[in-house]
Amino acid sequence: MYQPGTIAVLGSANLDIVIPVPHHPVTGETVMGGDHALVPGGKGANQAVAAARLGADVSFVGRLGSDDAGATLRESLEAAGVDTTFLRDDAGAPSGIALIGVDEAGDNAIVVSPGANGRVGPEDVADAEAVIRDATVLLLQLEVPMEAVAAAARVASGTVVLNPAPAAPLPGDLLQLVDVLVPNAIELAQLVGTEPPGDVDEVVELARSLPVATVVVTMGAAGALLVTPDDYLVVPAPTIHPVDTTGAGDSFCGALAEALARGVELGTAVERAVHAGAVTATRPGAQPAMPTTADIEASMSGRAGTL
Repeated sequence: MYQPGTIAVLGSANLDIVIPVPHHPVTGETVMGGDHALVPGGKGANQAVAAARLGADVSFVGRLGSDDAGATLRESLEAAGVDTTFLRDDAGAPSGIALIGVDEAGDNAIVVSPGANGRVGPEDVADAEAVIRDATVLLLQLEVPMEAVAAAARVASGTVVLNPAPAAPLPGDLLQLVDVLVPNAIELAQLVGTEPPGDVDEVVELARSLPVATVVVTMGAAGALLVTPDDYLVVPAPTIHPVDTTGAGDSFCGALAEALARGVELGTAVERAVHAGAVTATRPGAQPAMPTTADIEASMSGRAGTL
């Protein structure tokens, strides 16, 4: 039965190996970094934790390896209040890991080894069918196989939110099932097959060329752009001093899903998501940096935005 206020997330869980670096290496270059940290991450798990930390009822569907990294990742999700009933242990693959260099400006460069995430498939969707079907919001990304993403979208009866990252060609029938698409400007251009947009008008034009009613384009320090068939809204970001941008986009998606699951109108939902991402960028790591409701409200103080 449809459960108002619930979120299902199908996606990846990675153990992030985070290394501070003076700058990102070029081909053939070795860079000496600082002490590494092991931090729970992965786009799907990050977004699930972000939504749960804001009070949402979240279920996570995915796979972990039967290893120490998998135990750490499951523990982090459960500590945030995420239901891991449909997070399967896969003895045939290691848990996913991500190697993340973070430079002095807080910008990151990431290499992902998917591991068990690459084994997520339609059978995982079938196992969790009731949870996915009955959720108010289904939140998807592209760090698990496209077949699983499409299968989940077909099952959903609630709002389907897709963060098309990392960028990949999307089947046309998948886009037809998406209610809210959340790319950054580069991912939007890759989906359309053109050069990155140079201004707001170009972003709006590209967004409206896709068969999705609502497109929310994240624009980093510039905030986000909410595009619907009839209107658009620029939602500015607060001025911050970034420490680590890892997970900021995932925080945005989790906060957006949480707001939509509560029935918050689109403009305000995007504004909350912008502030969630900004707060996250001021803290190190991914899941440990995800904000609470109080954090977002403090950041939003004195600001408003509606469509």
